[in-house]
Amino acid sequence: MSVIIDGKELAKKIREDLAKEVVEIKKNGINPKLAVIMVGDDKASKVYVKNKSKACEEVGIEYEEYLLKDNIEMEELLKIIDKLNNDKTVHGILLQSPIPKHLNIKEAFNRIDYKKDVDGFHPINVGKLTIGEDAFISCTPFGVIKMLEHYNIPTEGKNAVIIGRSNIVGKPLIQCLLNKNATVTICHSKTKNIEEITKKADILIAAIGVPKFVKENMVKEGAVVIDVGINRNEEGKLVGDTDFDNIKDKASYITPVPGGVGPMTIAMLMNNVVKASKNLKR
Repeated sequence: MSVIIDGKELAKKIREDLAKEVVEIKKNGINPKLAVIMVGDDKASKVYVKNKSKACEEVGIEYEEYLLKDNIEMEELLKIIDKLNNDKTVHGILLQSPIPKHLNIKEAFNRIDYKKDVDGFHPINVGKLTIGEDAFISCTPFGVIKMLEHYNIPTEGKNAVIIGRSNIVGKPLIQCLLNKNATVTICHSKTKNIEEITKKADILIAAIGVPKFVKENMVKEGAVVIDVGINRNEEGKLVGDTDFDNIKDKASYITPVPGGVGPMTIAMLMNNVVKASKNLKR
């Protein structure tokens, strides 16, 4: 019988604990604050930003939003980032992606002060994670690790297979799992005989962005299956990167979509903002 990992409930507990921590931080005259920059009118981004705003309110984090027109020039975007970098009342800065194609998202991410980079995308934070130093970890991989820890799922010596090599999820997850002494294999669009690799995984993480890509025959009996994907099928229903219904009885642990990794991503963002406020206290 498999265990359905309840990311929604775990995220709620994390937010509750953070809210208590924020109360204590505020007693010392520090008001944790997140500034979110959104460029353009992307519908999915609007939903994500709204959810982040709601989580901030719940935790007690001050929230500031910059809604920019999609024809903004790069120079103007960088000026706003510089302003927030220099604002001592702002502890975390988040640039919501995607942004319009005429803007250089890598340059924008790199411009954010790494001490306020609560998304964990700055090269300094990526580098610190790689060499095992304290850093802001990208929120989705961080959420996955917290899930494994909460459910006491062992990683040491286990074969962990990640499908997907994005800078946001796949690549940071490699290092997070290596730091927990797992043996890590990463698969991607050029990987051959992917089923032969995934069938050997003790922990299988799907982050490829293809609905129901992982089928039952790709999963080892008793494997832990973590589904990072958020896709809409032809009926408009949210589905993950795994064929959940056909895999759930084969896996020992499995995350649903929705209600799995998604809520944990925002909870870890809140965690990073609180951490930044403690790091930057004057």
